Amino acid sequence: MNDIHTPPLAQAVEHLPRGEDFLLWPPCLQSYGYRIVDRLFATRTIRRGEHPRPLPRAPELDVRYTLDGETRGVSDLMDRNNVAGLLVLHRGHIVLERYGLGFQPHERWSTMSTVKSMTAMLAGAALHDGAIASLDDPVTRYVPALAQCAYDAVTIRHLLTMSSGIAWEENYTDKLSDVNRYSKSLADKVPGGVLALLRACPRAHPAGSAWHYNTGDTYLLGAVLSAATGGTLADYMSARIWQPCGMEFDAYYTLESDDGQEIGGSRAGMALRDIGRFAQFVLDDGMADGRRILPEGWVAQSSAPAFAIPSDQHAAHRRALGLSAYGYSWWLRNDGAMMAMGHSGQRIFIDAAAELAVVQLAAYPEPRYASVNEPDRDAELNAFFAALRQATGTRHD
Repeated sequence: MNDIHTPPLAQAVEHLPRGEDFLLWPPCLQSYGYRIVDRLFATRTIRRGEHPRPLPRAPELDVRYTLDGETRGVSDLMDRNNVAGLLVLHRGHIVLERYGLGFQPHERWSTMSTVKSMTAMLAGAALHDGAIASLDDPVTRYVPALAQCAYDAVTIRHLLTMSSGIAWEENYTDKLSDVNRYSKSLADKVPGGVLALLRACPRAHPAGSAWHYNTGDTYLLGAVLSAATGGTLADYMSARIWQPCGMEFDAYYTLESDDGQEIGGSRAGMALRDIGRFAQFVLDDGMADGRRILPEGWVAQSSAPAFAIPSDQHAAHRRALGLSAYGYSWWLRNDGAMMAMGHSGQRIFIDAAAELAVVQLAAYPEPRYASVNEPDRDAELNAFFAALRQATGTRHD
């Protein structure tokens, strides 16, 4: 009798990129992986309503911008910035919509950290609903698992303004940094893994005294909102923003583990036009479908400088975009516009004075893959903003 087992026949098997290397992928994986985040991590659906509303369209803008003495058009921007999606809204109408890298209108692209600004808007909704009494409530009132650690002195306001004072290393190139250990915990779907990581972080500054970018803080903000509202963050986003704004597609939040807490600060998945609808919601001062969702004045509070960006933390892209201050999880420009910023080129630009919003979804190469011939992508985008303002009749000199 032959005891040798015959190995199984070779079958076709799809290979997926490693989720734990999400912040380290080469460009070829970025342009694929950013549209299949829901296949790499646990997620929870942000459900659209039964009757999504189309965005009205106006005549298309033919925008040309000038940078370094060269005049370029939208096609140049798409190619030079590795753009997957580009949407421009003016006075509530689509005036430009483009797709690249094989990305399609119905697909969801990774928001990266632009979702921080979206989650922060839900803090305003929770205030309006009375679910939280004050931004100065301590976070441990809602998340007691963080009692008796460095987060004891931290309030909701500190989370919104990145001033928790917690020592956190947001270094995307170092696999052992806090943000990459956080990313690995998500890929491994460890229940309670992110809170355990946060509990272990020491204090670097007194809470409220200094600005320091910390993705863990916005994770905690999402956990606070879930506890305060008595439901999931995805359901709250659906009820307060996604359905009232008439979103066209379901979206999703990534979860820390199977059926676990949503990641309020990174890697959600959303369609381009729905991100545009969110930007319009902000331009409309938190009104949707004739209802006030956010407290009156909340958008103005969000765009009021809470902290200047320290000079030693002015990365090249921040300088190129004129970012000088930070509000309630919004980056603030010298010219009065506000931006949601996400890793690898995800950008939401909102200029209330110009009634203008721009969404860019892209795949900027990770630093270790950038060549000496790389264009200054955010300088390119900034020149495009300037051209849009001129084309729509609003200039900021």
